[in-house]
Amino acid sequence: MTMQTDLYIDGAWRPATERFAVLNPATEEVLAEVASADIADADAALDAAGRAMADWAARTPRARSEVLRRAFELMRDAQEDIARLITLENGKARVDAMGEAAYATEFFRWFAEEAVRADGLITHAPASGARIVVQHKPAGLAVLVTPWNYPAAMGTRKIAPALAAGCGVIIKPASETPLTMLALMPILEAAGVPPGLVNVLPSRRTGKLVDHLLHDPRVRVVSFTGSTGVGRTLLKSAADQVLKPAMELGGNAPCIIFEDADLEAAVEGTMLAKMRNLGEACTAANRIYVHEDIAEAFTARLSARMAALKMGNGLDPDVDVGPLVNAETRDKVAAFVADAVARGARVETGGTTPNGPGFFYPPTVLSGVPEDAECVHDEIFGPVAALQTFKSQDEVIARANATEYGLVAYVFSGDFKRALQVCERLDYGMVGLNRGLVSDPAAPFGGTKQSGLGREGGHEGMLEFMETQYISAEW
Repeated sequence: MTMQTDLYIDGAWRPATERFAVLNPATEEVLAEVASADIADADAALDAAGRAMADWAARTPRARSEVLRRAFELMRDAQEDIARLITLENGKARVDAMGEAAYATEFFRWFAEEAVRADGLITHAPASGARIVVQHKPAGLAVLVTPWNYPAAMGTRKIAPALAAGCGVIIKPASETPLTMLALMPILEAAGVPPGLVNVLPSRRTGKLVDHLLHDPRVRVVSFTGSTGVGRTLLKSAADQVLKPAMELGGNAPCIIFEDADLEAAVEGTMLAKMRNLGEACTAANRIYVHEDIAEAFTARLSARMAALKMGNGLDPDVDVGPLVNAETRDKVAAFVADAVARGARVETGGTTPNGPGFFYPPTVLSGVPEDAECVHDEIFGPVAALQTFKSQDEVIARANATEYGLVAYVFSGDFKRALQVCERLDYGMVGLNRGLVSDPAAPFGGTKQSGLGREGGHEGMLEFMETQYISAEW
């Protein structure tokens, strides 16, 4: 797979007057110098997307579906190359990179199937006797802003439903990891995506660039994945044009292990919820609540599993844990651990930043984490499992809900009825019940409270890029 480093506008590679460095997190070496888009580039992308969307939206749903299906097939064939590029710029281990490549690919297959299912409605109004005709139409141009933790999947999770709905898009990938998204563009070309329909604008001037895009009257949708703070800023900009927002924001996921849980299954599920993507995920288990009756056994088994993980360059197929994405993220994780220990937490394994190049931090387990520790109230975004104990069901539900975030929670219990009752009382958009993974292209992904607006994936994911039109008629 060729490493592309220019802007992608109107189906062509476009240089820029300024460029910025993309680092390999495992070596701290420069991977590439990537073009940095400016306002003129944003306007060119808007012009291109507007022209391309006019034809694309007029195509039949089946025609759009076939292009998306072909994109799925081509991405599937290129997964090894995509995974390698993800590891090079993001740092994640090969197993995680292959998992992301497969996950990213699946969005094109799912939305190829959904493209033909934007079902409407015809019904008879009970009072007036008129006919109610409801249909879904493409909303308009969409601006997509994606994070660095999933360089492929966070883009395809937005691009695929937007194209299925009939929209043109401008995507702004994270500056830490723009190479993967740029490298996917030749695949979309080969699949038959028209020139100009998808445009990629890496830039170091993210705030200025995105704000300009959101104030263009041709833009009708903004879809963002990232921190709650940045999401609030984008929502303020979106309000000026009354744009349709889709916001997947921060999390502070509780993971509740009840005393009747299958201990081995709970450890395996917690490992997946905590260590998938090295903990650099808004869905990562952040507060792990273990019933006091099983806390000692659970802590010992989880610590042994974490200590056994091999850390190193993610390109090595034997490595389980790669580096974090940058020095800032690594230092923040180390600061969370230091704060928790200073407040009384115990380090069961890990907890020390290694020497040498690369932004590495070892898999770490903290037990006895106090409620006032900073990591209890903020996303760790790294390989640190912060364990606390609880006594009663009501107590742990209250503690789990005591946060401004509401993205995902995890529950492990051998009593299915009790577990479902707990799930219903948790103020979260998603719950993993006896499993540590909730993300699925076929499911509506999203949260409550400060964790966002709207849903990605499932049937709902395509409707985020559509407007509902109602026609009143008599016949």
